[in-house]
Amino acid sequence: MKILLVGEYSRLHNSLKEGLEKLGHNVTIVAPFDGFKAYDVDILIKKKYQKGFKQKVKNLVYRLFGYDLESHNVKQQILNLKPKLNNFDVVQFINEAPFGCTASVENDIFTSISSWNNNVYLLSCGTDHISISYANKDNFRYSILTPYKNGKDTSFVEAYGLKFLTTEFVKLHQNIYKRINGVIASDIDYHLPLKNHPKYLGLIPNPVNTGILKFKKPVIKDQIVIFHGINTHNYYKKGNDIFEEALTSIKQKYSTRIKIITAKSLPYKDYINTYDEAHILLDQVYAYDQGYNALEAMAKGKVVFTGAEQEWLDYYNLEADTIAINALPNAKDIAEKLAWLIDNPEKIIEISVNARQFIEENHDYIISAKKYLHIWEENKK
Repeated sequence: MKILLVGEYSRLHNSLKEGLEKLGHNVTIVAPFDGFKAYDVDILIKKKYQKGFKQKVKNLVYRLFGYDLESHNVKQQILNLKPKLNNFDVVQFINEAPFGCTASVENDIFTSISSWNNNVYLLSCGTDHISISYANKDNFRYSILTPYKNGKDTSFVEAYGLKFLTTEFVKLHQNIYKRINGVIASDIDYHLPLKNHPKYLGLIPNPVNTGILKFKKPVIKDQIVIFHGINTHNYYKKGNDIFEEALTSIKQKYSTRIKIITAKSLPYKDYINTYDEAHILLDQVYAYDQGYNALEAMAKGKVVFTGAEQEWLDYYNLEADTIAINALPNAKDIAEKLAWLIDNPEKIIEISVNARQFIEENHDYIISAKKYLHIWEENKK
């Protein structure tokens, strides 16, 4: 089968591609780079107005005329690529706005690509209209909107996906849902808002290439190593401020027994190796399920503080804090769980082994690819 994957977040589509290719399919990824992370793509859509003088010109033109040079540059690249982007058996968009363009341009791009191909599917992965609407109505106990609603973060409002509530993005959402065969959730955070939606085809856990992520059973000698990776653009959204508060408390109590490594905004190829010596990894706070960084770290045998809420436990029939540590938006709670692990290092080894087994059983990229193929085949037109 010939498959086009549109957009890339956190290496999801790369891992899926690797699984599909193992099963004998022909797969192409078309996408811009995911910010500073620079994941591999087959057809790269270049952003030409991201820095320097060109960025200033883009901003000025947008302020004066409401015309976004970057969006129209991206659209023209897509139109020019029609010979390489048509006649696929299946097309999957990773998000409602995978190119980071204005709503009208995203709509034009979606309409073009979907008209050139058969059987178009959507992933609910990253913020989109349904997930942000659900969070904005406070249907979650806490969500990625919590630091924004609490007034903690006013610096990067665009990071919270609030654009998906605007009239233009609602129109984009409606057009996409009219055309797609269906929508698939990548984890519990997107599954819950989509439940009972007529276009919802179910949850397929994020694919993880367990073949290239080697498990290393923890060896604990003099110190327990804690890794905290910070994406400065999403500092509050990921709960990095809460992690830092918890680490300050832990450092005072266990100064000689722990080593803390902090890394900021690294490209993926650097980031994935930076935490190799760590026993514990601090990922994110405002989530019910694990994102991609957490899953890859779990595959490598790290004890990860991340989303592991009751809904996730129920879905997979798990006990709390046996696979991953649920990171609540409370620095004291996080500090207490860190202290529990430091005082009981055998738990680190136990959770590490459990985490790898969980990834192999539920997130293996080939198993995941087979699930995608089944859903695509079952819902093709």
